[in-house]
Amino acid sequence: MTLAITTPELGNTVIGRWHRRLSSNPSAKRSHWRTKTIYFLAVAGLVESAPGAPLTWKSIVDAAQPRGSRSTFYEVAGAHARHPLIDDLIRDGRVDSIQLALVYQRNDAVAQLVDETKVWSYWPYRERLLAAFAAAPRPPHAMEEAMSRSLAAWAKRHPHLAAALDYTPPACAVEDLMVLMHGRLAAVRAATVLTDRLRRTV
Repeated sequence: MTLAITTPELGNTVIGRWHRRLSSNPSAKRSHWRTKTIYFLAVAGLVESAPGAPLTWKSIVDAAQPRGSRSTFYEVAGAHARHPLIDDLIRDGRVDSIQLALVYQRNDAVAQLVDETKVWSYWPYRERLLAAFAAAPRPPHAMEEAMSRSLAAWAKRHPHLAAALDYTPPACAVEDLMVLMHGRLAAVRAATVLTDRLRRTV
């Protein structure tokens, strides 16, 4: 028997709720998302324009437009960052979420920011994918194939960002794959599967 996956399940993942809460909230969280976006753009620009160059908090701050600063950098990354993605996974408390949090637990603020930048960069591809699922429902294996194509399209468009941190995939893609597999794939394994796909693509 094939277990059906509905688009609302994918639309209501922990990372999906994190993104929606920060990017759509008209309160101060929305302003914080704009600050995050400034740093996401800086990271993505640096990684793609100077692949292999050392990425530091200073180089990211210098690239942030219109003006970055050490204080705003550590507001969006690091141990004392506001609204980090990893905290939402931990607060969710379910086994799959905790496993995913452990995969993406970083001691380095720059690496943490790169992880969130990958989620931000991949998000438009994910939104198009979920819209396609809503318009034309399909079985889980076909959804997984479509997700793989979506991730490959993102990686081809942003090859150096995809390759950053040893081809670590966007955390939202790992979570989506776990949902599609109905919990039959642990976070570490799901991340490994998608890392291998990114390596082959890039």
